[in-house]
Amino acid sequence: MKVRVGRKTTAVAAAGALSLALAACGSDDGGDSGGDAAGGSDVIDCAPYEQFGDLSGKTVSTYASIVAPESDAYEAAWKPFEDCTGVDVAGEWSKEFEAQIVVRVQSGNPPDIALFPQPGLLQTVVNDTGAVVPVAPETEAVVDENFSEDWKAYGTVDGTYYGFPNSSNSKSFVWYSPGAFADAGYEVPQTWEELLALSDQIVADNPDGSVKPWCAGIGSGDATGWPVTDWIEDKMLRDQGADYYDQWVAHDVPFNAPESLEVWDAVGGILRNEKYVNGGFGNVQTIASTTFQDGGLPILDGSCFMYKMASFYAANWPEGTDVSENGDVFAFYFPTNEGSEEKPVLVGSEFIAAFDERPEVTAFTTYLASADYANLRAKEGYGFVSANKNLDVNNVDSPISKLAAEQFQDPGALIRFDGADLMPGAVGSGSFWREATAWIAEGKDTQAVLDSVEQSWP
Repeated sequence: MKVRVGRKTTAVAAAGALSLALAACGSDDGGDSGGDAAGGSDVIDCAPYEQFGDLSGKTVSTYASIVAPESDAYEAAWKPFEDCTGVDVAGEWSKEFEAQIVVRVQSGNPPDIALFPQPGLLQTVVNDTGAVVPVAPETEAVVDENFSEDWKAYGTVDGTYYGFPNSSNSKSFVWYSPGAFADAGYEVPQTWEELLALSDQIVADNPDGSVKPWCAGIGSGDATGWPVTDWIEDKMLRDQGADYYDQWVAHDVPFNAPESLEVWDAVGGILRNEKYVNGGFGNVQTIASTTFQDGGLPILDGSCFMYKMASFYAANWPEGTDVSENGDVFAFYFPTNEGSEEKPVLVGSEFIAAFDERPEVTAFTTYLASADYANLRAKEGYGFVSANKNLDVNNVDSPISKLAAEQFQDPGALIRFDGADLMPGAVGSGSFWREATAWIAEGKDTQAVLDSVEQSWP
């Protein structure tokens, strides 16, 4: 049996109105962020869910940090599953997810399914509550069909598999203006050496310092500093390789080892270089007082040429910005070192995990691991991209998200997760962020920064 994709009338009206509001907030990334679910010609196969029996009238609760209008896109992508099974999927959307999920679980009120913003939080909830159930065999079989082995490790805690990816993003991007590059005669750098040479050329072409090669912003409230850690992690992968990166994240090698110092010095050659930064804002110290949301905006007025930030930054350009290969802004792959044959990709992702083993819950997690879900959710827009190998990149609504999807599906890509999200909370979202901020804002000595993080490790 197959069911045609539909969506609730209320969701249509809400998505239409709210997509306008989203655009007004500057989230237009060059795609259709409020489009119809999957088109009237699309169908999904209901057969995979027949094994779970008659589920009519059952309810599955889902809790996530996603909020309207993006949450409407999720509900629309769930509708075909509801039509197939008769299950009512009730979404609860809250910006307080990270603070409330443990409280809810410990008070005996867990959701059936949660979308964890990062694997570190999933690990914390697994260890602190013991309430998360392992991925069901039926769901795991579908995960194995659709996701590479790299991803499976990130949802595993102490050898047990608890969660699989939902939406994902690539952090290995540098944003730029194709028009500004063309006008200046610059070409997109293919290697780290070419990136530095281009930076030097921009400095030489603008001797008064009014235009800089780079702009940057690392402000993010309590999470200030994380953009620096993305720089470090991406460069660590390129300079020291995946095996070393894995050891560094797991603390099998000291955080303050000589190899780490080399990486920080390389990144500091850009972020702490007064000739290179901070276009449109001021000196190096302004990087810490500039939010990551504002950090790349000077590209639009020509105050800087480049900004390193993840694919999700597409949502931060002002309304009307053309985000495309020949548009106002686009992004290129963060280059590897000359002679390198590897293509590292630093990623972030939400993870789906369950707190109950009822048949309807397992049926829904099985759907969420499927290619059907990945493609339908992608068609709903808002820059959604999945690491699902069977995602059709033509269903992705923005050029940047398509680039990310192509990276995920590249058989030669070396996928590694954001290291700070995998480290213990005292380090990854604690000393690592904090010391990275001091490194920028105060000019703190690099070795002292590394020693401080090393000493903080549990």
